Amino acid sequence: QVQLAESGGGLAQFGGSLRLSCTASGSISGIPNMGWYRRRPGKERELVATMNDGGGTEYGNSVRGRFTVSRDNPKKTVYLQMNNLKPEDTAVYYCFARVQGGFTAETIMRDKPQRSESNYWGRGTQVTVYP
Repeated sequence: QVQLAESGGGLAQFGGSLRLSCTASGSISGIPNMGWYRRRPGKERELVATMNDGGGTEYGNSVRGRFTVSRDNPKKTVYLQMNNLKPEDTAVYYCFARVQGGFTAETIMRDKPQRSESNYWGRGTQVTVYP
């Protein structure tokens, strides 16, 4: 089983900064993709930022240029540096990880066996930005 432990949420003033961290633990062979989503009040969950294990990033339009995602692969940790925060950034932020486990039973005897992959989510951390 895999667990994602988030930290770093809280209160921030308009224009301020916060840094979120998320560490994965458990039975993990690799983490092809890791990052953050959020759910703002009354809205659907949306992409904030993710980074793959090659360093490629993807950002939501509303945070591009203000937020920066980074990873420490040996520590299985992803960070989200949030600058120039706005009240509309108020949301519950969820850590996301696409995790590789052991080789699948269907492919283990092949020349190139494949690993199982599953998506995992953290419990969420509240970020509140006040004017």
